[in-house]
Amino acid sequence: MFQFQGYTLDVAHNSLRVADREIPLRPKSFEVLRYLVENADRLVTKDELIKAIWPNVIVTDDALLHCVSEARRAMADSKQTLIATVPRRGYRFAAPVLRVATNAAPPTVESPPASPDRPRSQPPLLDRPSVAVLPFANLSGDPQQEYLSDGITEDITTELSRFSELVVIARNSAFQYKGRAVDIRQLGRELDARYVLEGSVRRSGDRIRITAQLIDAVTGAHRWAERYDRELRDIFAVQDEVARAIVAILAAHVNRAEIERALLKPPADWQAYDYYLRGAEAFFLQMSRHTKTSLYDARRLLEQSLAIDPDYARAAAVLSWTHFYPYIAYIELFGGDYLNPAALDRALELAQTAVHLDPRLPQARAQLGHVLLFKRQHDAAIAEFERAFALNPNFVDNRYARALITVGEPARAIEILEANLRLDPFQPIAASLHLMAMANYMLQRYGEAVRLARECASRLPDLEWPRLHLAAAYAQAGQLEEARAEAAEVLRINPGFTIEGFKRLVVFKDPADVEHRLDGLRKAGLPET
Repeated sequence: MFQFQGYTLDVAHNSLRVADREIPLRPKSFEVLRYLVENADRLVTKDELIKAIWPNVIVTDDALLHCVSEARRAMADSKQTLIATVPRRGYRFAAPVLRVATNAAPPTVESPPASPDRPRSQPPLLDRPSVAVLPFANLSGDPQQEYLSDGITEDITTELSRFSELVVIARNSAFQYKGRAVDIRQLGRELDARYVLEGSVRRSGDRIRITAQLIDAVTGAHRWAERYDRELRDIFAVQDEVARAIVAILAAHVNRAEIERALLKPPADWQAYDYYLRGAEAFFLQMSRHTKTSLYDARRLLEQSLAIDPDYARAAAVLSWTHFYPYIAYIELFGGDYLNPAALDRALELAQTAVHLDPRLPQARAQLGHVLLFKRQHDAAIAEFERAFALNPNFVDNRYARALITVGEPARAIEILEANLRLDPFQPIAASLHLMAMANYMLQRYGEAVRLARECASRLPDLEWPRLHLAAAYAQAGQLEEARAEAAEVLRINPGFTIEGFKRLVVFKDPADVEHRLDGLRKAGLPET
C-alpha cells in the first residue's frame, strides 16, 4: 500500500481510498496512478508509461492523457499538486509517499456496534458462483483496436469483482484463452468457473457495437445475451457505460441462475449458501405475491443459514428485511408486526449485525440505511446508502429512491428508479411503480401519480399502500369520487386504518412534506383517528 495526502492506494485490492470512502477508477487509470506513485518524485516519460501500461499494444497519447485526467479528478488535483505535468516530456508524482507493509491489515469501513460480537467473515469461497470473463474479440479488422476490446474485458472483470457474492477468475487466467477456440464446458472445468462471459467489439468509423453473452459452463446453456450500439464521441465514456451496464445485468442473471440451481438440489445437500438463496427467494416471492407462508418460510431458511454459518452477513441482512417488511406493510397474516416497534428494533439489530460481520457488503449497508430511515435518522440513513454504492457502483437497490424521496429529492429518485429498471431485469415491477407514484405525488404531478398507483394497485389488489397513493393522488387532482372509492378499498383491506396511526410511517425529513402526504389522505375522506 501507498499513502499520500490522506489517500491510500491499495495495489493488492486495486483500490484508491480516502477516509472510509472508496474512489472508483477504471483499471487503466488505476494502473497509471499506481505506476506514477511507485516512481514518485522522478520524471516518468510518456513513452515509459505507455510501454508499462499498454505493453504490445499501440495507443495514442490521448489514452494516457485521459487516464491521467481521470486520476486527477478522483483526487481533486485540479492544480496538479499531486500529478505534475512536465511539458513535452511526461509526468512526476510530486507528493511525499509513505509505503505501508503489505502484511499490514487493510483499513476497514467504520461500522456500528452489533450484538452478538462475532468476527467478520466472507461467505465461504466454494459456495459462491464463479465467473470467468473471456477476452472480448476484436472484430474491427484493425489490430490497433485491440486495446479497446481488452479494455472492455478488464473493466468488466474489475466491476464484477465488486460483487462479493461472486468469485471472479483472475484476468491473467482468463486471458490465456485469448484468440483460442475452446469448448466452454472444458474451459469451465479448467478455470473452475461456473459461468463464462464472452463477447466481441466491432468499431466502424464513429460507431461501435459491443456484444456479450453469459453461458452456463456446466451445461453449456446460454443464460443471457445483449448487443450495445453506441456513437463513439468519447471512447472511454462508452467503455465505462457499456461495461457497467453489462455487469449489472450479468450479476442479476447469475443470481437468478444460482437460485434455480439451489431450488433443484435435494435437502440433504443444502449448505449455508443454499439456505440463504432459498430464503431470499421465498422472501422476495412473498413481496411480489404475498403467499401465506412464504415470509415465515424465508425466516426459517435464513435462520438455518445462520445456524450453519453464524458469520454470514448476507443472510443476516435479508433476515433483517423479513422483520422490517411486516412493520410497514399491513397484511393480516403477519399478525401483530404492523407498526410494532419491537419488529423495527429487531430489524435494526439484525442490520447492524450484518454490517458488523461484513462492513464492505453493500446489501448490509443498504438494509441498515432503510431501517434507520424509519428510525427517523435521515442523515445516517443516506450515509449508509451512499456507502453501499461507494462499495459497489453497480449495486441496484430501489430503497435508495425511497430514502431520497423522504429527504426531499423526488426528482433524483425517479432518475434512479428508471436506471434500475434497465439494469435489473428480475426486480418486482410493482415496488418500482409504488415508489414512482410516491415521487410524482411529492412533485405534485398528480395525474402521473394516479396512473402509476393505479397500475401498482392492479398488480397488488389486496395491499394497502398502492390504494393509499391512489386515494391521495385522486384527491389532490380533484377527483374526489374516485378518491373516496379508493379510501373505501383501504378500509376494506385494513379496517383499523387511521391517519394518526399512519403518521408513524410518514418519515419525511421536512414537516411540510409530511403535511403534503397526509393532506391527500384527509381530502380522500380517510379517518383521522
